[in-house]
Amino acid sequence: MDSSVKLTNSEYSPELTRVPSLDYIKNFIIEPKKGVPFVSVAAMAKLINNLGIETSIKTILTRIESDYKRWHKFEKSARYASHSKNGVIELMPVSDGNMFACKYVNGHPINTKQNLQTVAAFGILADVATGYPILLSEMCVLTALRTAATSAMVAKYCAPSNASTVALIGNGAQSEFQALAMKAVLGIRHFKLYDVDKAASQKTYNNLQGYDIDVVICSSAAEAVQGAQIITTCTADKKNATILHDDMIGTGVFINAIGGDCPGKTELDSKILQRADKVFVEFEPQTRVEGEIQQLPADFAVTEFYKVVQQNQSGRDNDQQLIVFDGVGFASEDFSALVFLRDLLVQQPEHLVLDLITQQADPRNLFSVVRES
Repeated sequence: MDSSVKLTNSEYSPELTRVPSLDYIKNFIIEPKKGVPFVSVAAMAKLINNLGIETSIKTILTRIESDYKRWHKFEKSARYASHSKNGVIELMPVSDGNMFACKYVNGHPINTKQNLQTVAAFGILADVATGYPILLSEMCVLTALRTAATSAMVAKYCAPSNASTVALIGNGAQSEFQALAMKAVLGIRHFKLYDVDKAASQKTYNNLQGYDIDVVICSSAAEAVQGAQIITTCTADKKNATILHDDMIGTGVFINAIGGDCPGKTELDSKILQRADKVFVEFEPQTRVEGEIQQLPADFAVTEFYKVVQQNQSGRDNDQQLIVFDGVGFASEDFSALVFLRDLLVQQPEHLVLDLITQQADPRNLFSVVRES
């Protein structure tokens, strides 16, 4: 490890290591022919605990925002999705021309009945010039962090100035991360929880104790949204549902709708979308298929959020507007999170080394790897 490139938390800059080269990768983490760095769940937990959850979210937010500012540098496509009776398996690729990232992720709500997670994910970051992996990583925890960071980034631009209360509807694996992101970025300390499974709300309530916030469990979605200026919906059922009815939502609200993320899965009454002053999306071709706007005609007007980050469009114009973020999760956010992780490994080399790529002396002599001696 080259100590000259070590960073402190305060010195972190997403612009510092924009373009990797093979020499850079050798110095940054590990020489490619010695193996591929792999960040396990245990290593990820240690990395994030050492840095701090809220600091991690804010740092990932900075990375995502920086990459949104150079949106047109990315080679983008809607994710590949293989749907089945119980769920969906997806691949999410993206490249900025220097690095390539891809995440494997699923969504199987039925899994909780087997004591399995709804979402399982892992990802790869690779060097475009050589095709060699820079790192492999678990992405259950990392996805939760980047999703929360994205929500908080959008809320920074779209929440009303008087926002003091967040309603979290759907209290599964994402809920604690969402709460801590809104606290870390917007300073919000009052959260109202609702889930059809009260045990999920109790789990979230228990986990958020000790974080200097006020958490209340509600008996209905209507109770949760009453008095909330930010409403996050993050439910898991793979079906068209109406978590928020039009008559539940007034003006001066930001709705962070992040649960609907595949065809046939929605959370909002379509009248809310039609009434909204603005509807923001990540990558429109993907959201048309997977997001809340799948309920509406193909010409329903939406704005890709990078335009707000680049200051070509405004987020919120006044505190009376109703604004919706139809968030389905996009591959560039995973790219940003993996680059965050790459940079973090400079400070904390918490990784295993996988013998993933053959390392024979003569690159052309692959047969030597298996030839019997």
